[in-house]
This record gives sequence, C-alpha cells and structure tokens, in this order.
Amino acid sequence: MNIDKDKIKKVLIIKPSAIGDVLLSTPVIENLRHNLPGAEINFLTQKYCRDVITGNPFLNRVLTYDLSTDSSKWLLKNIRNQKYDMVIDLFCNPRTALITFRSRAKYRIGFKFRFRSYAYNVVITPRSSEVHNIEFNLDALRAIGFEVITNKPRFYTNIIHEEFADKFFNENGLKREEVIGINPAGTWATKVWYKEKFAELIKELKKQYKILLFWGFEQEKQTAEDIKHMACEENIYLIPEIGLKNMAALLEKCRIFITNDTGPMHIACAMGVNTAAIFGPTKSRLQGPVTSNSAIIENENLNCLGCDLTKIADCPNEHKCMAELEPDVVYSKVMKLISATN
Repeated sequence: MNIDKDKIKKVLIIKPSAIGDVLLSTPVIENLRHNLPGAEINFLTQKYCRDVITGNPFLNRVLTYDLSTDSSKWLLKNIRNQKYDMVIDLFCNPRTALITFRSRAKYRIGFKFRFRSYAYNVVITPRSSEVHNIEFNLDALRAIGFEVITNKPRFYTNIIHEEFADKFFNENGLKREEVIGINPAGTWATKVWYKEKFAELIKELKKQYKILLFWGFEQEKQTAEDIKHMACEENIYLIPEIGLKNMAALLEKCRIFITNDTGPMHIACAMGVNTAAIFGPTKSRLQGPVTSNSAIIENENLNCLGCDLTKIADCPNEHKCMAELEPDVVYSKVMKLISATN
C-alpha cells in the first residue's frame, strides 16, 4: 500500500505493556516525528507504563487505560471517536488488534500473528525470531517506507526528578563514583538471580563501593531488605518508594547498575548508565542492552539459555542458569565493565 504522508494528520501507536517493552518501542515515536513533522502523534499504553512515555518531546498525548477498571467497549469507542488516520499496533494481541480494526483508520499497521491479521491493511511479516525487539518495532516503519534515523530508546526526566536524586544522595552522603546500584527483582521467577548470591556479591563489592538497592513492588522491597541483612547492612541503602521517573534519576547517579532482565535494566541503558545485566531464560541478543557501556552476564556453560520458561518448576535443568551462576563470575565481569568505562 502506498502511504500518502501529506494526508496523515493524526497517528496512534499502541504498546500496552510491559515497562521494558514499551521503552524499547520509543524509537518508533522519534522516527515517526521525523517522517511526519506536522502530525499529531499519540501513544496508547496501560496506566502503569505511563511514566515510560510521559515527557517525550516527540509525542502530543499519552493515552492510558487500566485493565482492571476500563471496559473494552469504552476503549474501543474512545479510540474510534478520535478519528486517527494511522494506527500502528506494536503489540498485536487480540485486544489491540480489535482496537486497531475498530479505529477505522485509513492505515492500520500490524504484524502477521495468526488470525489477528484481519485487523490490518498493512500486514508485516516478521523478519525472524532473531531480530532485537528495537528493530522488530522499527520494521513497522520500514514496511511503509518511512526513514529510520535512530534506534535509541528514550526515557525522559526533568529537573524535579534530578533534584530528588541529588537530595537523596546528599542526605545519605553518597557520591556517584562510589555507588553501585543493584536491582535484585524480576517479573519472572526464572529471571531472578538468587538473593543469597546477590548478598555474596555485595559483600565483595562493599570493600570498595557503597550499594544502592532498587525495588518496585512491596514483595521486591522485602527481597532487597533480606539481601541487605544477609550482606551485613553497612554501606547498603534502599531506595524509598518512588515512581519510575525518580527511580531513573537515581539510576543516573550510579557508577554502574547491576540488574536482572527487567524494566529498570532498559531504563538504565536509555539513561546512559553503565549496566551489567544478568540473563538466563530470556534471550539477551533479542532483549538485552545494545549500548557500548553495558555487559551481558550469563552462565555460559549451558546450552539451554533463552528457553523463555517463566516458572522454575517447569525447568528440566534445575534452573542452572541462575543456580550455578556464581558470585565470583559476576564480580569479575562487573569489575571488568567498571574498568572499561572509567
């Protein structure tokens, strides 16, 4: 289908979740603005992902919904009434396909995933399963002949968030060059390195650095507190209960960030933070950091990495990707990254 850019006045991008996936879709926003400088560009996501998108200077509006309270009927009617010329569905599940189809946009763009193709009049066949998520998203623009000028994810903070981070560091006597941020949490149990191993790593790191532990949900806070206790507490700090923007501002003040494969990992990379990312069941080549100041840490003795299993009980290999990844291996790679990014 030939795309007439001059007739595209209003565009909607759809990416409902999750935090990391939404962040990896942000290059689409900037490239769309490059190709459609005068258009209104909006973004639809779930409420809990809103902070990933707000403040993006290439967007006009961020539209959000809550799966627990907002009805599909209301959402369909709301999108349809806004009369978009183009809708780009980067998620392509049954709900987003229906939203795209019912939008009645002239250009409805999405990927060829089983029966959902009915919703789109520009149907994209995914290149392969070996394309990084950033490039997968950008293929939606390439398919319609739009120029791609950047593949860098963007996360935006402002002076309020930066002042919060400065105040936290000053009140706790912290300086950037001596602080290592650590995020021991993860959305899948299989993606989480064991807290006992994090504690052993921290004991070694504390000989030279102070540790700032990150957490998001209440259960993750308990994990962070357990690790602090196991690592003897001295020179270990927990971040307070904060939103993603303030968390990103704290991340930016760390010398290095050590993390499981989570949303904060992607935020750290987008903020330019030196990042050491621990991977096991997810594919680092598809979801991992792509920055030059990052390192992937994996149990390289295994051939089952990237299995995509979400439950430890389903693992036929006794979760060795995490269980047999030893603290000294992680420590060595972290120190190598610190040395390389001095």
